[in-house]
Amino acid sequence: MSENVVHLHKPTDPPAPDTAPTVLTVVPDAPPARPVPLWVRSGHAVKTVATHEQTKTVVRATARHGLYTFNGGRIVARRAWDGRTGSRYERMIRAAEAAGNLEAAEEWEERLQRFRAARHHRRMDLLHSPVEAAKGVAVGAGMSIGVLVALGVVMAINTGQVGDVITPLSATVDFIALLIRIVQIVWGPALTIGPFLALLALWSVGRKQHAAPAWALPANVRSGEGEPITPSIVVKALRDLGVPALTRAIKEMGDAGASMLGPITIAGCGVEVDVTLPSGVSTDEVQKRRKKLAENLTRHEHEVFITIPQAARTVRLWIADSGALDEPIGPSPLTTDETLTADYTKGKAPWGQDLRGDAAALSLYQRHLLITGLSNQGKTAALRALALWACLDRRVEFRIADLKGAGDWAMFDGLATVLIQGPADEQVIEATEMVESLVEEMNRRIEIRRRDPGAVFTPLIGIVDEAQVAFMCPVKDEDGRPYGGSKAISRYFMAVRKVHNQGRVVDVLLWEGTQDPTDQNLPKLVREGAHTRASLALGTESQARMALGDKAVDGGAAPHLLRQGLDKGTLVVASDGIEIPAGQASITVRTHYINDEQATAITDRAKALRDGVTTLHAIDRGEERDPLADIATVLGNDTRVRTQEVINRLAALNADAYAGWSFIDLKRVLDAAGAEPYKSDGRMVVGRDRVARALADRDAEGSASAD
Repeated sequence: MSENVVHLHKPTDPPAPDTAPTVLTVVPDAPPARPVPLWVRSGHAVKTVATHEQTKTVVRATARHGLYTFNGGRIVARRAWDGRTGSRYERMIRAAEAAGNLEAAEEWEERLQRFRAARHHRRMDLLHSPVEAAKGVAVGAGMSIGVLVALGVVMAINTGQVGDVITPLSATVDFIALLIRIVQIVWGPALTIGPFLALLALWSVGRKQHAAPAWALPANVRSGEGEPITPSIVVKALRDLGVPALTRAIKEMGDAGASMLGPITIAGCGVEVDVTLPSGVSTDEVQKRRKKLAENLTRHEHEVFITIPQAARTVRLWIADSGALDEPIGPSPLTTDETLTADYTKGKAPWGQDLRGDAAALSLYQRHLLITGLSNQGKTAALRALALWACLDRRVEFRIADLKGAGDWAMFDGLATVLIQGPADEQVIEATEMVESLVEEMNRRIEIRRRDPGAVFTPLIGIVDEAQVAFMCPVKDEDGRPYGGSKAISRYFMAVRKVHNQGRVVDVLLWEGTQDPTDQNLPKLVREGAHTRASLALGTESQARMALGDKAVDGGAAPHLLRQGLDKGTLVVASDGIEIPAGQASITVRTHYINDEQATAITDRAKALRDGVTTLHAIDRGEERDPLADIATVLGNDTRVRTQEVINRLAALNADAYAGWSFIDLKRVLDAAGAEPYKSDGRMVVGRDRVARALADRDAEGSASAD
């Protein structure tokens, strides 16, 4: 029986060589690293200690408290100097002169003269005061001794002891001796502790005034996040703005720089203050430095708004509470009050809140509207919110062209008489014809008003969302006229201009929403024809001027300073239909957001107020009728008729089937029948013979098929 041997230890003998001997190569050891010099090690250690956060904290605290005491002494010394001299009055005079307020300078000069006269009178009194004081002391001492002796006499008479005559006098002497002993005991420690108490008092003054450089102050004070706005903070922010004339004027004013400021008043979720700038400083210089001013006020740029009131050389600052503008506003009253109704003539649409937190409502009565901004900033939502309010007035008729076609206006199906949705050229043509139908209705109403000046019309509002698509459309009609563009031959442009020129007086209005305005996609004459102009965030100041006009931007409107993506739904409005603070050319509004589900609920309520509306769509074009036969009917006995005239006659024949027809629809029917339109005298026409022949051929084919 074999046994397995288990070795508990590794063999120590070298194994027998079974191969060629191995040649070992001896590699010499690397030379030892050179020792780091002591001065280098010491420098690293010093740098580590110096840059350590704890070291910085200690240095900062030491410097802070030392400077509190030193600068506190300076503050106390200056206050004492101001109290003893006329320097305060002289500073006020310089401040008034720097601000150009000569009346205030004269008043302070009069006060300085009165102060000097009173001081001179006090100094003259000091010349006679030693003699008067000596007389007073002598008389006082004599009277006091006499009173004490008389009191002692009364006591002696009462007790029968003659020695009681001097008892009150001796008691007074003993009391004075006791006071002297107390002073002798306290005097020594008081001399020791007194300087420390004085330094503590100076430190307290400096600490309250934060009298130390910013780098030495505590972290919460350095950040200043949420720091209340005070006159001194506003003055310092203006002083450090980088305007040399303003800095010099404030330094000359000294602490009187606050004389530039009006009262700081609470305004919604922030404060408001008017600043009268010194002579030589323009309001434009402050407006251009909005970001730096906001940082000096420990605010973000979007939390400071600068407007120009009516007063000369004055800027109005609205400074938000830190973080307040990032909080959402409440829901729209349209979503919370199901009983809410609208009055187009006298009412105002609840649009949102202004920066002060007050409700911002817009009157729509006889006002064309333009809303613009960058993409995805809430333009459609802001425009739709106004329409959702107006639809609660059953008198208002809507004709809507949504050239984005994303379904943002789908809830108006069954409420609007026309609803076009889509970004294609075909929808642009239909939108153009929709605006041209507004012109036709406007002209009809004007003719009625001419015959009957007292005629009253129901409001008709046309809405074109993403209007830049229409302006940029390159398609031309059968006459060669472009649908888009900004020239006089552009059909869409000219239709908009006509509505802007005369539509308001007969309550035919046009609302447009467009994005990223330029002279190409928003012509000057169109944007200036709107009575209410509003803009969300934009990219440049030139775009802001296109959107709101030069007057509003020069007055402080700055939609280009709104934060893209963060200030969604916040727009700057220039209109006489909204309450704007006196002296301002615009107002910033944070609009309520109404989602699709809420919008559908509102339009359902609006539909319940009406008898029922048939909405025309691009796809609803009378499929049950015979278009070719109807074309032959409207041609009548005319040999040839212009294509546009044919379309008009078809619409008059059956508005439900043909009101939305364009040249493309007409051409499609005629091409399919072999009766294509052709040019005659430079214009596209439809020939009666071609149409009749096409009808005959179709009837013949139909008879053959039946056989």
